[in-house]
Amino acid sequence: MKKILFVYYQNIHPGGVSRVMINLANELCDKDHQVSILFLMEGENTFYEIDHRIKTHTLNSFGHFGVQKINPLFDKYLKKFPYRFNLKKYIFDFGQWDVMSKWLKNNHQNYDIIISSWYKISSQIAVNKKIANKTFAWEHSNYEVGGKIWGDLLRRNYKNLKGIICINKASVDYYNVFNSNVYLIPNIIGEPFESIMNIDFESKKDQLIYVGRLDREKNIESLIKIISQINLKNFQFKIIGEGSEMDNLKKQVEEKGLESKIIFTGRLPINEIKSELLKSKIFLFTSINEAFGMVLLEAMFCGNTLISYDCNYGPSDIINQNNGFLIPMNNEKKFQESLQNLINKPDLLNELNQSSFKESAKWRKNKSLIQWDKIINSISL
Repeated sequence: MKKILFVYYQNIHPGGVSRVMINLANELCDKDHQVSILFLMEGENTFYEIDHRIKTHTLNSFGHFGVQKINPLFDKYLKKFPYRFNLKKYIFDFGQWDVMSKWLKNNHQNYDIIISSWYKISSQIAVNKKIANKTFAWEHSNYEVGGKIWGDLLRRNYKNLKGIICINKASVDYYNVFNSNVYLIPNIIGEPFESIMNIDFESKKDQLIYVGRLDREKNIESLIKIISQINLKNFQFKIIGEGSEMDNLKKQVEEKGLESKIIFTGRLPINEIKSELLKSKIFLFTSINEAFGMVLLEAMFCGNTLISYDCNYGPSDIINQNNGFLIPMNNEKKFQESLQNLINKPDLLNELNQSSFKESAKWRKNKSLIQWDKIINSISL
């Protein structure tokens, strides 16, 4: 049995990192490890269900002096300064770093392994060699993020970490420069998807689907343009999620007269997302960049054919001839042709849906858990 501490910001709102972290924490708890989670934001950190045996700790990063006293001065005296919000983010980051560091300094000795679940947190922990020596950085974001501070300046300290867990092949190559203990372990999808063993393909509807945030990085505007230029026949396109681009995207749909074809559901609970994915036939994905694209696996677990841009990074690790089509970035014509071909050929689509579901077996949690077990069991007490 190992004493394991996960560190992340929150479980207050939905988020891919929160979800996969809690999935893994729950699984490790089932293997009789003593698991704890340190959340860096106060609130009801209960959005995703945490096993009752897991001990949670919460810090108030927003209560730090810098956030409480300095950031209001920026709002008061630098209202027109174009980089005001960037400055406020840095003040929060360094305040959060201070709060977390004090807690870890007093408590790290209670844990055999620390798993940092975000690159900024990993960069902060890596500065303290004593704590870093028992810490694994679990990299959920595109390694190209980080900028001057978290990337260029602080990432060199990753050499102090016990190891680095990556979720895509490109990241493994990148982080090998900083640390010799780099591992490729796909995220655990978890429930409610892992328990899907059979699908009634005959009951699927003529439905296209996207699930995720509605922000510029996800590039939903491109999907709407693609949909507007093909013959959908009886198909509808369901967009599940919320974000800063919601109103703009709805306006585009209205301008193109597609209100009856493109449906916005807003945010849905995970069980309703599962239900919609089981109804759907084709999952559409046009992100500008990703670290992995876990939702592609969720769509496969529900028997969907995938059509995705070949963005950095993730889709190329997942999509092949058995489950869909990988489209060169921003090649809307190729995307349209692939989608129209599937709509026009229901037998081909049904065949791909079934082979996509079979392909999902490669991504079930057992393989990832075996890799995590090897790493955790290799740590000497």
